[in-house]
Amino acid sequence: MGPVLLDRAHFFAEADNFLMEEKKMGLNKKTVDDINVAGKRVLVRCDFNVPLKEGKITDETRIVAALPTIQKLIKDGGKVILCSHLGKVKNGPNEGESLAPVAERLSEKLGKPVNFVADYNVTGEAATAAVAAMKEGDVVLLQNTRFRGKEETKPSDAGEAFAKELADLADIYVCDAFGSAHRAHASVAVVTKYITEKGGENAVGYLMQKEIDFLGNAVENPVRPFVAILGGAKVADKLNVINNLLEKCDTLIIGGGMAFTFLKAKGYEIGKSLVDDEKLDYCKEMMDKAEKLGKKLLLPIDTTIAAEFPNPIDAPIEVSVVDADKIPADMEGLDIGTKTAELYADAVKSAKTVVWNGPMGVFENPTLAKGTIAVAKALAETDATTIIGGGDSAAAVNQLGFADKMSHISTGGGASLEFLEGKALPGVVAADDK
Repeated sequence: MGPVLLDRAHFFAEADNFLMEEKKMGLNKKTVDDINVAGKRVLVRCDFNVPLKEGKITDETRIVAALPTIQKLIKDGGKVILCSHLGKVKNGPNEGESLAPVAERLSEKLGKPVNFVADYNVTGEAATAAVAAMKEGDVVLLQNTRFRGKEETKPSDAGEAFAKELADLADIYVCDAFGSAHRAHASVAVVTKYITEKGGENAVGYLMQKEIDFLGNAVENPVRPFVAILGGAKVADKLNVINNLLEKCDTLIIGGGMAFTFLKAKGYEIGKSLVDDEKLDYCKEMMDKAEKLGKKLLLPIDTTIAAEFPNPIDAPIEVSVVDADKIPADMEGLDIGTKTAELYADAVKSAKTVVWNGPMGVFENPTLAKGTIAVAKALAETDATTIIGGGDSAAAVNQLGFADKMSHISTGGGASLEFLEGKALPGVVAADDK
């Protein structure tokens, strides 16, 4: 992703341009602009789930994206207590998933010390002491919230002690972790209950607000024509998204591995291509639904095929392009073909709003990235508001060098998908209404 400008006016410029005059789909939640934090302890749930290699951060996009909110709270005289998860922490607390590298990087970015509380208990005596010693504008970073295991990830089963301990450290809570907003975790949603009980406020940060504004407007109040592009491997992952977007968009484009289930549902031979036989009827229903609603549902008209999936994934591979209904029985489709790439690029040209979630093929392989590159290039060249729905599509536009040409790249894969499904996100719902 391109550099995030830290000046708040610039940070919001794109989002504000896109907001409709009559209706802000901001879900009417309190933001960091609505709260007075001077002298108060502010617990901020960030998304510092960054990739690490040998203890070094390999992509700091999420850290950079969190800076505007943190800087605003520092400037306003808050005592800023940051928390986040990192990794899945399957085998208990360990130094490999500690937030120590994040504290170091944050300190450099903010130009001031970040006091890292390394205690695996997260909210123990060390955290309490660190917070008690804070002055206005100080920053503390707590240890990885998932070091508390089920107390963080399944608070309803494990009791809510951890959520209460987090709330005990603060007067105000700010959620700026859109990437975790779809999970009702202790540090994302449950903590707000205890902040409210003690008379505190719960708000969303700038990053959360930007995500809500972009994704919310795209789904609820798009400038038309509205084109949605869905890719990725499995139809099952995107069932509700397909259903919801068909009702909202003007054109729905399907690519990636999931396209082959649609092609098989049309009666085409798809060879050894990825398919979900249990979802064939569903795909037929969606094609019928599109027809009834008068929506365009675009499927591949040709496909890039190979004898087998590349191993390793980026290995050289011999491919050919055939019409979508002519895939030989011993071959599999691994990317959209050249005619399909042109068809999809053409559909994007006249759009005013485009949402893209999921690559068109095995983009990690240079030979099989052509379809994804063609779509990314079409989005980069359009005047439309372009929203990349996190996950693999965000990785693809970053990797392929198109990030700075997109209006908004979501920081949440699963969260943006659930938002596009029309689901309420626990992390958003838990914030106070204005």
